[in-house]
Amino acid sequence: MRAALEAALAPVSLEIEDESHRHAGHAGAADGRGHFRVDVVSEAFAGLGPIARHRAVYAALGDLMTTDIHALSIRARTPAEAG
Repeated sequence: MRAALEAALAPVSLEIEDESHRHAGHAGAADGRGHFRVDVVSEAFAGLGPIARHRAVYAALGDLMTTDIHALSIRARTPAEAG
């Protein structure tokens, strides 16, 4: 995940937290894919609304969204917004 996001978005800050342990026993966790939280700060988000930012993250992750990730919580900001 980290490599894909770094390559596509050149973030100035990137935090990825695996929250899969919080979803043990959840029906979606049975397929082996994880639950993750991503906080990404990138100039790539400048001029984009929230939905477009999320789409950029999904596009960066590509096939990982179907092979490794079951659920993804995204916080996507520009450096100016991150302060």
